[in-house]
Amino acid sequence: MILPKFEYMAIDLNSRLFDLLGFCLEKYPKPDALAAKVNQQWIKYSTAEYSSMSNNLALGLIQLGIQPGAKIGLISNNRPEWNFADMASMMVGAINVPIYPTISDLDLSFIIENSSIEVFFVSNKELHQKVLRCQGNNSKVKSIYTFDQYPDIPFWKSLLQDSPETNHELDKRRSAIKATDCATILYTSGTTGNPKGVMLSHRNLISQVLSVRRLMPVNENHKALSFLPINHVYERMLLYNYFHCGTSIYYAESIDTIGANLLEVKPQIFTTVPRLLEKIFDRISAKGAELTGIKKWLFNWSLQLGFKYGYPEHNGFFYRLQLSIANALVFTKWREALGGELITTVSGGAALQDRLARIFWASKIPVLQGYGLTETSPVIAVNYLDPGCNCFGTVGPVIDGVEVKIAEDGEILVKGDNIMLGYYNNTTATAEVIESGWFHTGDIGEFEANRFLKITDRKKEIFKTSGGKYISPSQIENKLRESPFIEQAMVIGENHKFPSALILPSFAYFNDWANKLGTQIGTPVEMVKNQQVIDKIKEVINATNSQLAHYEAIKKFELIDTEWTIEAGELTPKLSLKRKQLLLKHKDLVDKIYGKDVL
Repeated sequence: MILPKFEYMAIDLNSRLFDLLGFCLEKYPKPDALAAKVNQQWIKYSTAEYSSMSNNLALGLIQLGIQPGAKIGLISNNRPEWNFADMASMMVGAINVPIYPTISDLDLSFIIENSSIEVFFVSNKELHQKVLRCQGNNSKVKSIYTFDQYPDIPFWKSLLQDSPETNHELDKRRSAIKATDCATILYTSGTTGNPKGVMLSHRNLISQVLSVRRLMPVNENHKALSFLPINHVYERMLLYNYFHCGTSIYYAESIDTIGANLLEVKPQIFTTVPRLLEKIFDRISAKGAELTGIKKWLFNWSLQLGFKYGYPEHNGFFYRLQLSIANALVFTKWREALGGELITTVSGGAALQDRLARIFWASKIPVLQGYGLTETSPVIAVNYLDPGCNCFGTVGPVIDGVEVKIAEDGEILVKGDNIMLGYYNNTTATAEVIESGWFHTGDIGEFEANRFLKITDRKKEIFKTSGGKYISPSQIENKLRESPFIEQAMVIGENHKFPSALILPSFAYFNDWANKLGTQIGTPVEMVKNQQVIDKIKEVINATNSQLAHYEAIKKFELIDTEWTIEAGELTPKLSLKRKQLLLKHKDLVDKIYGKDVL
């Protein structure tokens, strides 16, 4: 195979994303730049192999007839082949269109037509069939290649080339690509309407690599475990960042194997979303509840201590002494379960419960909460490990190279090299969100201590009751989900006299709770009708209401027996609620609540 002819150069705002390959070949050559587990074995790719695979796939795309500006679809789980296809697409001047494997047929059909994708890379036969099924009559898709090998489907490695003649053409293509050119289109599902294609340039993402790099506590001696979907800009940008740091990237086999993979890889960093941290904590709490005697007392004492954690500079001597005992006897097991070498984990995509952030920090597992959108490439602000650079309940200081101002109505506005080129084939939607260079995020926020950005709600999700009071549903939902008895919640009440809630109980937790009481509460369908369950949920709601203003208090609720999912079109890939769809789905319950409004 022919190694690409990259010249070593420092990465700056004029760099293209594939320049990272040359940078790392020179600065961080290593045997495990990328790794994935195949048939129970970790298969590792060196920096040189990463570069050569990407280069030779790019040569194959040229032989296939792919021209600059062509769209290449990519639907796959996290794996090194994703990176090869990503870099190869960009090197030939094509535009990578990554798509969630869980995407609905309806949305996939729209994206194929809207973006005019010509070639697809997919991970397996099922996704190959999905693309075939979703092609319309006017589809421009010429070929679909799979990363897994099958006898009757084109295999991605059949494209690999090492022709010197084609390599000359590739050199010309790379030289012609500018930092301001579109590198990728990422379709955001949003909560309403068709997906919108966010066009990001090389500069958009490189600006993030440069700004976030100095905040990263990892280097070429460290490993990252990756399990959030790479097609989401959050994980993707951080993978570019890991590569720029020389940090090895190990891909988890699946969400279900994260625990085992953490123990095998022993990473120094991974990125996550709050829901996964909540599930980790819920499992820990469930195990703690099974303890007896002094062990149970120590566990509960450690939890309460952790919930009171301030940052190191704010913890007094006596508190630190107690915490050292809790760490030695209880929290050390938490760290071991995460591999034992974790420096930090970065959380994004949604609000992280304050109490969870505190207890993970107390257990020496610092969780750094950040904030951003696909349209901002994505990071706008993030907490980091330097003293005084982290504040619970906020998403941290604004990163270098990004400007933020708060509009009169509280909306967060952003300007910088990270702002998207626009929405693909949708100038109207672009003009609605970018005005005089300022991107309108749709989020409401404020600054604490004139430095730390705090998100208070989503502008479009705030609703008004018939009494004229504004309700921020997501904040109330987060408070409700602090209880282990509640799995999912949606606060409703627009144009009604009072707010109410649709609630999915945590069936697993309720079963454990019932077993300890020596009773049975049945299947999910039976459980939501069980008076003990209803009474317990009412207790949780009353406790939450005590923390709310009178007009925010949940007056009524209904229980549901089926989890809301991405596949059913009820959640976005970021696990945000698709509120309109859920209101339609549960219209009977909403009518039951508000059939006769009462004070």
